[in-house]
Amino acid sequence: MKNGFRIVDTHTHLGNARHSGRSTTAEDLLRSMDRHGVDRSVVIPFPVVDDYRREHDLIGRAVKQHPDRLTGAACLYPYLPLDEFREEVRRCRDEYGFAALKLQPQYHGLNPFSSASDFFFETAMENRMAVICHTGSGLPFSLPSLCMMPARKFPNLTLVVAHCGGGIFVHEAILAALFCPNIVLEVSSLMPHQLLEVLAHVAADRLMAGSDLPESVGTEIGKILALEVSDPCKREILSGTACRVFGIP
Repeated sequence: MKNGFRIVDTHTHLGNARHSGRSTTAEDLLRSMDRHGVDRSVVIPFPVVDDYRREHDLIGRAVKQHPDRLTGAACLYPYLPLDEFREEVRRCRDEYGFAALKLQPQYHGLNPFSSASDFFFETAMENRMAVICHTGSGLPFSLPSLCMMPARKFPNLTLVVAHCGGGIFVHEAILAALFCPNIVLEVSSLMPHQLLEVLAHVAADRLMAGSDLPESVGTEIGKILALEVSDPCKREILSGTACRVFGIP
């Protein structure tokens, strides 16, 4: 809790990143959460790893050890043999209760707009998972507008637009949410004035907080707490939307 608000950070990472050299343990994450008043975090593997099963097991063990603090999400290279891809996502759901599947277009090279990517979204639906899709850096496949095609094609799927377009594409993210009611916007990396612009068009119950990296937690939570909007609005962004999307009690 912080300032009387329950806080769910919907975008954190745990494990070892091959592309950046970052390494975060469950203890590191929990210390950061305690320091910033975060009640629960949605934990995702880094986008490029040496062994996706090992990273999923690392997160899965942490989720089992701290079920009241952590919710897991899967992230793996989508061009594995299809049976292997589907089996690993199913394993993450069955063994660890993971609630989401992450798409990293800038590293995965998968175009959300193309029908060739349907298997990714179908696999999430089969496992009762939301899809979290990175947007912003990593063009061309990281444009928020590309998320509209799977959102329209799979209306029962919740699709989280991570970083809300990364600032530069915030208006694309707004339009995507306006035209697709199953799109939710995760607002990490937005400036406060951009977040207010989002709120002028998209209701707070379709927005959620995220940090992405430990250095950003205080800034990302603080910008929402400091907004000149109602407490119910802040409550939705800080926890309400996330609890509904990821099945958090």
